[in-house]
Order: sequence, then structure tokens, then C-alpha cells
Amino acid sequence: MIPVENITDWRGQDVLDAVGEKLGKLEEVYFDGETDEPTFAAVKSGTFSKSLTLVPLTRASVGRDYVRVDRPKAEFKKAPSFDTDVELTMDQEAETFRHYGLDYTPAGEGARRLAKR
Repeated sequence: MIPVENITDWRGQDVLDAVGEKLGKLEEVYFDGETDEPTFAAVKSGTFSKSLTLVPLTRASVGRDYVRVDRPKAEFKKAPSFDTDVELTMDQEAETFRHYGLDYTPAGEGARRLAKR
């Protein structure tokens, strides 16, 4: 495994948990609007899924055809999921950060913190 340099290059690849269990496919990457760092992977799971689940990219690594995240599958399965056709709201962002035990502060008055690329 190698550290992630340009995570967006791995769109469509499998996302695995810390022990190698498949979570789904990398659909989108959400960047922190303040630091411009990749912060969450949006994972599409299931064959006909119309929702995405975010998982933190902290300590993520990549292999030839996968992205490995440092979170267990059980924690990912309990994370909030979101419709693929709409933008995340500030409340949904905050809910996701809270689920993973991460601090959340909006980017400004009424401004979301995450942006996908």
C-alpha cells in the first residue's frame, strides 16, 4: 500500500475497511473547503444503491485497484447515508462528522465545509 497522493484518481475503485472488507465503490471525494485537503470518500454500496455513505480519509492508503480507509465496516454501516442526486446540507455534514467522532465547524455563516470534486 502507498499513501494517497491524488485520491480522485481512484474513483470507481473498491473501498476497503482497515482489515480488507469491501465497503463499496469510490464515487466522489469531498474536500475540506478551508484546508483544500481530501477529507471524506463518498462510497456507493450495493448494486442498485441510490445513496452514498461518507467515510473519513484520515490515514487512507491505496493499492493497485483499491482505497483502504482506517475505519471498520461496522462503523461505516451505521453512518448516515445520503441521496446521490442532492448536495449535502450543513446538518448532514455535521451529522457525518459527529458519527465518526470528528470536530465540526461550518466554513462560515450558512456555509458548508465540504465540497466534492
